[in-house]
Amino acid sequence: MALDEPGGSSKVVSAQREHDAAAGRAPSELLLRGRAASAERRWRDAYSALSTADADGSLAGPDLDLLADAAFMLGHDDEARAVLERAHHAYLDAGERRLAVRDAFWIGMPLLLHGEIARGTGWLSRGQRLLEHEQEECVERGYLLLPLVFQHEASGDPEAAALTAARAAELAERFGDADLFALALHAQGGVLLRHARVREGLAILDEVMVAATADELSPRVTGIVYCGVIAGCHEVFELRRAQEWTAALSRWCEQQQDLMAFTGRCLVHRAEILEVHGAWLDALEEARLAGERLADSTNGAAAAEAFYRQGELRRLRGELDGAEEAYREARRLGFEPQPGLALLRLAQGNGGAAVAAIRRALAETTQPLKRAVLLPAEVEIALATGDPPAAREACDELEQISALYESELLQAIVAHARGSLELAEGDPAQALTALRDAWRRWQELGAPYLGARTRVAVALACRALGDEDAATSELEAARATFAELGAPVDLARGGSVAGPADGPPHGLSRRELEVLRLVAGGASNRAIASALVISEHTVARHVQNIFRKLGVSSRTAAGAFAFEHDLV
Repeated sequence: MALDEPGGSSKVVSAQREHDAAAGRAPSELLLRGRAASAERRWRDAYSALSTADADGSLAGPDLDLLADAAFMLGHDDEARAVLERAHHAYLDAGERRLAVRDAFWIGMPLLLHGEIARGTGWLSRGQRLLEHEQEECVERGYLLLPLVFQHEASGDPEAAALTAARAAELAERFGDADLFALALHAQGGVLLRHARVREGLAILDEVMVAATADELSPRVTGIVYCGVIAGCHEVFELRRAQEWTAALSRWCEQQQDLMAFTGRCLVHRAEILEVHGAWLDALEEARLAGERLADSTNGAAAAEAFYRQGELRRLRGELDGAEEAYREARRLGFEPQPGLALLRLAQGNGGAAVAAIRRALAETTQPLKRAVLLPAEVEIALATGDPPAAREACDELEQISALYESELLQAIVAHARGSLELAEGDPAQALTALRDAWRRWQELGAPYLGARTRVAVALACRALGDEDAATSELEAARATFAELGAPVDLARGGSVAGPADGPPHGLSRRELEVLRLVAGGASNRAIASALVISEHTVARHVQNIFRKLGVSSRTAAGAFAFEHDLV
């Protein structure tokens, strides 16, 4: 297949030369500088030079396209759209309908995806009308097939959606258009993923990523492909690919001076990966930066997801008030903060609210992959509130989805859920088989927190089978991981299932020992009160008693004492 030159730039360069020749004049030094900066992806320099060169409004279509690209990559979405509209009209004035159609596509498609249906449809319809005057087949018809892919899928016809995307890819190959080929395969692969043809879809998306990582595409298409493929991997619980492509996206972003477009989404993806691997402070910082970068963008969905990630990380770290605030902001931006908010209610000791929240979310969700995100929380909440039948129903459905999508991550989730359920229903031997399988998978995936939670359940199963030595060993390993991660709520839960001790260490009561472990993990009095379901006043009294018994005068000193004497 003879596709465009690297970066998808050959058509732009050719058009620039043609316009320069038609104008009968050599381009200015400023314009040449802007073109060079754009080719080298120095976006701020390109924007500055091209904007200055455009001071009299005399830039031709190809250079206006470059200016629009620079504005877009700097995060100036509205300005980029306005410049594209000017380029569209410039091409029409010059009689270059097909290039005008391309700009109509790049104006209309983002509007559709951001929910501006009327304006987006209007621009795409204009593109279709302009092509009616073209007698020959052309690659622009392939671009205008892409909106139909999403329309077919939305109307419940994934087969037609995949076939339409394949037709667009055929046109791209015929006319040697690398950008359209990547966009078409990206759309086709996404449709296949969402409709349980996972291996086929992933193979197509891997092919797309070869073009993206080899720098064969224009910058905007490269970013779209990166973000779309990574999001698809997360959607089908394909953790290893998501991690690999997120690292590649990070490198791509870092190579471009002043880049703002796609970097917020990149940070969200990085936060997700870091969270799984236990680097919670780094993940929280990435999610915070993502929220800042996306705050003024048109991508409200990504901004909301950044706040949801912050809520998840703060919940895991026992910062329950901070989690509540982050979930609230995610909801304000249009993101349903589940299952995190339901699990937060459980951590706050409000089991009734947790049950209501997770079941309401499930009742509103029909897509299997989205239900798979919620069902593990339904199992956990149902078991915590004494409803094994509801947990079993959720676990059975989760197993069915896992069998359909064949994800290693989903298999680990299912194994943990099944083991927890069997343990609650009084079959520790069967539970242990599932839990050991889950822990092995977490180890292979590099997920320490999820592995530690599984080890707590393994300890309970061992204890139920009379093996107290194994139970103690598993609990110690799990609690060490919780302490290292900074997970005070889980640390307290791990302490609450510890076996009988020879006597209260250092004169501390069991409750005071639980409080000390949470203090050592960095939890505030409010977080401790929520974790242990007691009042802040009671927590403060326990803390003062701990200080007195240990002979210390600060929380830092108490935490140091706890670590030094193996109390944490």
